[in-house]
Amino acid sequence: MTSFYLKIIALITMFCDHFSYAFFGHFTFFNLIGRIAFPIFAYQISEGYIHTQNIKKYFLRLGIFAIISQIPFSLFIYKISNNSLDSILSLNVFFTLFLGLLSIFLYDYFIKLSHKRKTNLAENSFLSIYKILGIVIVLLIGYIAKILNTDYGFWGILVVFAFYVFKNDKLAMVISFIALCIIKHGISIINYGYNYIYVLLCIFTILPVAIISFYNGKQGRKIKYLLYFFYPLHLLFLYFIA
Repeated sequence: MTSFYLKIIALITMFCDHFSYAFFGHFTFFNLIGRIAFPIFAYQISEGYIHTQNIKKYFLRLGIFAIISQIPFSLFIYKISNNSLDSILSLNVFFTLFLGLLSIFLYDYFIKLSHKRKTNLAENSFLSIYKILGIVIVLLIGYIAKILNTDYGFWGILVVFAFYVFKNDKLAMVISFIALCIIKHGISIINYGYNYIYVLLCIFTILPVAIISFYNGKQGRKIKYLLYFFYPLHLLFLYFIA
Protein backbone atom coordinates (compact mmCIF):
# COMPACT_ATOMS: atom_id res chain seq x y z
CA MET A 1 0.00 0.00 0.00
CA THR A 2 1.42 3.37 -1.04
CA SER A 3 1.27 6.69 0.80
CA PHE A 4 -1.42 7.78 -1.65
CA TYR A 5 -3.86 5.11 -0.45
CA LEU A 6 -3.07 5.80 3.20
CA LYS A 7 -3.97 9.45 2.67
CA ILE A 8 -7.21 8.59 0.85
CA ILE A 9 -8.26 6.28 3.71
CA ALA A 10 -7.46 9.02 6.22
CA LEU A 11 -9.45 11.65 4.29
CA ILE A 12 -12.50 9.41 3.88
CA THR A 13 -12.58 8.32 7.54
CA MET A 14 -12.06 11.91 8.70
CA PHE A 15 -14.99 13.03 6.55
CA CYS A 16 -17.16 10.25 8.05
CA ASP A 17 -16.32 11.50 11.53
CA HIS A 18 -17.16 15.12 10.82
CA PHE A 19 -20.22 14.22 8.72
CA SER A 20 -21.66 12.33 11.68
CA TYR A 21 -21.25 15.25 14.06
CA ALA A 22 -22.69 17.68 11.50
CA PHE A 23 -25.83 15.72 10.59
CA PHE A 24 -26.60 13.53 13.58
CA GLY A 25 -25.43 15.80 16.37
CA HIS A 26 -24.38 12.86 18.53
CA PHE A 27 -21.95 9.97 18.57
CA THR A 28 -22.54 7.29 15.89
CA PHE A 29 -20.73 4.42 14.24
CA PHE A 30 -19.28 6.92 11.75
CA ASN A 31 -17.35 8.51 14.61
CA LEU A 32 -15.77 5.14 15.36
CA ILE A 33 -14.67 4.95 11.74
CA GLY A 34 -13.31 8.47 12.15
CA ARG A 35 -10.81 7.26 14.78
CA ILE A 36 -8.82 5.75 11.91
CA ALA A 37 -7.87 9.12 10.43
CA PHE A 38 -5.56 10.84 12.89
CA PRO A 39 -3.05 8.00 13.45
CA ILE A 40 -2.56 7.80 9.68
CA PHE A 41 -2.01 11.56 9.49
CA ALA A 42 0.46 11.29 12.37
CA TYR A 43 2.31 8.50 10.61
CA GLN A 44 2.45 10.57 7.43
CA ILE A 45 4.10 13.40 9.39
CA SER A 46 6.84 10.99 10.47
CA GLU A 47 7.28 9.73 6.92
CA GLY A 48 7.15 13.25 5.54
CA TYR A 49 9.94 14.34 7.87
CA ILE A 50 12.10 11.40 6.80
CA HIS A 51 11.61 11.96 3.07
CA THR A 52 11.19 15.72 2.73
CA GLN A 53 13.83 17.56 0.76
CA ASN A 54 13.10 20.87 2.43
CA ILE A 55 12.06 20.81 6.08
CA LYS A 56 11.55 24.59 6.17
CA LYS A 57 8.94 24.40 3.40
CA TYR A 58 7.29 21.48 5.19
CA PHE A 59 6.95 23.54 8.37
CA LEU A 60 5.73 26.50 6.35
CA ARG A 61 3.00 24.48 4.60
CA LEU A 62 1.69 23.08 7.87
CA GLY A 63 1.83 26.48 9.56
CA ILE A 64 0.06 28.32 6.76
CA PHE A 65 -2.76 25.78 6.49
CA ALA A 66 -3.09 25.64 10.28
CA ILE A 67 -3.88 29.36 10.16
CA ILE A 68 -6.09 29.08 7.06
CA SER A 69 -8.05 26.18 8.55
CA GLN A 70 -8.72 27.76 11.93
CA ILE A 71 -11.76 29.81 10.92
CA PRO A 72 -13.49 26.88 9.14
CA PHE A 73 -12.60 24.65 12.12
CA SER A 74 -13.94 27.14 14.68
CA LEU A 75 -17.16 27.65 12.71
CA PHE A 76 -17.69 23.92 12.43
CA ILE A 77 -16.96 23.21 16.11
CA TYR A 78 -19.14 26.13 17.17
CA LYS A 79 -22.06 24.77 15.19
CA ILE A 80 -21.85 21.12 16.28
CA SER A 81 -21.42 22.14 19.92
CA ASN A 82 -24.72 24.02 19.90
CA ASN A 83 -23.12 27.44 19.68
CA SER A 84 -20.84 27.01 22.68
CA LEU A 85 -18.26 29.80 22.78
CA ASP A 86 -15.84 27.56 24.73
CA SER A 87 -15.57 25.28 21.71
CA ILE A 88 -13.92 27.91 19.52
CA LEU A 89 -10.94 28.12 21.87
CA SER A 90 -9.53 24.86 20.49
CA LEU A 91 -7.03 24.68 17.61
CA ASN A 92 -7.36 22.50 14.52
CA VAL A 93 -5.38 19.35 13.78
CA PHE A 94 -2.83 21.14 11.58
CA PHE A 95 -1.47 22.81 14.72
CA THR A 96 -1.08 19.36 16.28
CA LEU A 97 0.71 18.05 13.20
CA PHE A 98 2.94 21.13 13.11
CA LEU A 99 3.93 20.63 16.75
CA GLY A 100 4.36 16.90 16.14
CA LEU A 101 6.77 17.67 13.30
CA LEU A 102 8.59 20.15 15.53
CA SER A 103 8.94 17.52 18.27
CA ILE A 104 10.62 14.93 16.03
CA PHE A 105 12.73 17.62 14.36
CA LEU A 106 14.12 18.77 17.72
CA TYR A 107 14.52 15.20 18.99
CA ASP A 108 16.48 14.34 15.85
CA TYR A 109 18.55 17.51 16.30
CA PHE A 110 19.65 16.38 19.78
CA ILE A 111 20.52 12.90 18.51
CA LYS A 112 22.66 14.37 15.72
CA LEU A 113 24.21 16.80 18.17
CA SER A 114 25.31 13.93 20.40
CA HIS A 115 27.43 12.53 17.57
CA LYS A 116 29.14 15.88 17.07
CA ARG A 117 29.92 16.54 20.73
CA LYS A 118 32.12 13.54 21.48
CA THR A 119 34.81 14.05 24.12
CA ASN A 120 36.53 11.64 26.43
CA LEU A 121 33.18 10.36 27.58
CA ALA A 122 31.87 7.23 25.98
CA GLU A 123 29.75 7.80 22.89
CA ASN A 124 26.84 5.86 24.40
CA SER A 125 26.82 8.12 27.45
CA PHE A 126 26.53 11.20 25.28
CA LEU A 127 23.82 9.58 23.19
CA SER A 128 21.80 8.70 26.30
CA ILE A 129 22.06 12.23 27.69
CA TYR A 130 20.93 13.83 24.45
CA LYS A 131 18.15 11.27 24.01
CA ILE A 132 16.81 12.23 27.41
CA LEU A 133 17.00 15.91 26.51
CA GLY A 134 15.22 15.18 23.24
CA ILE A 135 12.44 13.29 25.02
CA VAL A 136 12.05 16.12 27.54
CA ILE A 137 11.59 18.53 24.63
CA VAL A 138 8.96 16.25 23.09
CA LEU A 139 7.06 16.10 26.39
CA LEU A 140 7.28 19.88 26.70
CA ILE A 141 5.85 20.33 23.20
CA GLY A 142 3.10 17.86 24.10
CA TYR A 143 2.28 19.96 27.16
CA ILE A 144 2.18 23.09 24.98
CA ALA A 145 -0.28 21.29 22.66
CA LYS A 146 -2.43 20.51 25.69
CA ILE A 147 -2.36 24.12 26.93
CA LEU A 148 -3.22 25.43 23.45
CA ASN A 149 -6.03 22.84 23.26
CA THR A 150 -5.01 21.52 19.87
CA ASP A 151 -6.97 18.66 18.35
CA TYR A 152 -5.68 15.42 19.97
CA GLY A 153 -3.36 17.51 22.16
CA PHE A 154 -0.61 15.84 24.18
CA TRP A 155 -1.59 12.39 22.96
CA GLY A 156 -1.32 13.48 19.33
CA ILE A 157 2.27 14.66 19.81
CA LEU A 158 3.23 11.37 21.46
CA VAL A 159 1.73 9.39 18.57
CA VAL A 160 3.78 11.31 16.00
CA PHE A 161 6.89 10.79 18.12
CA ALA A 162 6.28 7.06 18.62
CA PHE A 163 5.84 6.52 14.89
CA TYR A 164 9.11 8.33 14.24
CA VAL A 165 11.32 6.93 16.99
CA PHE A 166 10.30 3.34 16.19
CA LYS A 167 10.31 3.80 12.42
CA ASN A 168 12.81 0.97 11.93
CA ASP A 169 11.14 -1.47 14.31
CA LYS A 170 7.55 -2.22 13.31
CA LEU A 171 6.86 -4.44 16.33
CA ALA A 172 7.98 -1.72 18.76
CA MET A 173 5.98 0.84 16.79
CA VAL A 174 2.82 -1.27 17.03
CA ILE A 175 3.28 -2.03 20.73
CA SER A 176 3.99 1.60 21.64
CA PHE A 177 0.99 2.83 19.66
CA ILE A 178 -1.36 0.27 21.22
CA ALA A 179 -0.04 1.26 24.66
CA LEU A 180 -0.75 4.93 23.94
CA CYS A 181 -4.30 4.07 22.84
CA ILE A 182 -4.96 2.00 25.96
CA ILE A 183 -3.60 4.77 28.18
CA LYS A 184 -5.67 7.43 26.41
CA HIS A 185 -8.99 5.61 26.75
CA GLY A 186 -8.07 4.09 30.09
CA ILE A 187 -7.75 7.62 31.47
CA SER A 188 -11.23 8.39 30.10
CA ILE A 189 -12.63 5.38 31.95
CA ILE A 190 -10.90 6.45 35.16
CA ASN A 191 -12.19 10.01 34.85
CA TYR A 192 -15.74 9.35 33.65
CA GLY A 193 -16.46 5.74 34.63
CA TYR A 194 -16.67 2.62 32.49
CA ASN A 195 -18.60 2.80 29.26
CA TYR A 196 -18.35 0.28 26.43
CA ILE A 197 -17.98 3.23 24.03
CA TYR A 198 -14.46 3.83 25.38
CA VAL A 199 -13.57 0.23 24.57
CA LEU A 200 -14.89 0.61 21.03
CA LEU A 201 -13.03 3.89 20.64
CA CYS A 202 -9.81 2.23 21.77
CA ILE A 203 -10.26 -0.65 19.31
CA PHE A 204 -10.99 1.63 16.36
CA THR A 205 -8.12 3.95 17.29
CA ILE A 206 -5.76 0.96 17.28
CA LEU A 207 -7.12 -0.31 13.95
CA PRO A 208 -5.13 2.06 11.67
CA VAL A 209 -1.83 0.56 12.81
CA ALA A 210 -2.87 -2.61 10.96
CA ILE A 211 -3.51 -0.52 7.83
CA ILE A 212 -0.17 1.25 8.25
CA SER A 213 1.56 -2.14 8.45
CA PHE A 214 0.73 -2.68 4.77
CA TYR A 215 2.54 0.51 3.77
CA ASN A 216 5.30 -0.33 1.27
CA GLY A 217 7.34 2.85 1.65
CA LYS A 218 6.36 4.17 -1.78
CA GLN A 219 4.66 7.47 -2.48
CA GLY A 220 2.33 6.38 -5.26
CA ARG A 221 0.24 9.04 -6.94
CA LYS A 222 1.26 12.55 -5.89
CA ILE A 223 -1.46 14.46 -4.03
CA LYS A 224 0.69 16.75 -1.87
CA TYR A 225 -1.91 19.50 -1.49
CA LEU A 226 -5.07 17.38 -1.43
CA LEU A 227 -5.03 17.02 2.37
CA TYR A 228 -4.12 20.65 2.89
CA PHE A 229 -7.05 21.99 0.88
CA PHE A 230 -9.52 19.22 1.67
CA TYR A 231 -9.41 19.83 5.42
CA PRO A 232 -10.66 23.44 5.55
CA LEU A 233 -12.93 23.05 2.52
CA HIS A 234 -14.79 20.01 3.84
CA LEU A 235 -15.31 21.76 7.20
CA LEU A 236 -16.82 24.78 5.43
CA PHE A 237 -18.96 22.50 3.27
CA LEU A 238 -20.38 20.68 6.29
CA TYR A 239 -20.87 23.94 8.17
CA PHE A 240 -23.03 25.46 5.43
CA ILE A 241 -25.12 22.41 4.51
CA ALA A 242 -25.70 20.88 7.95
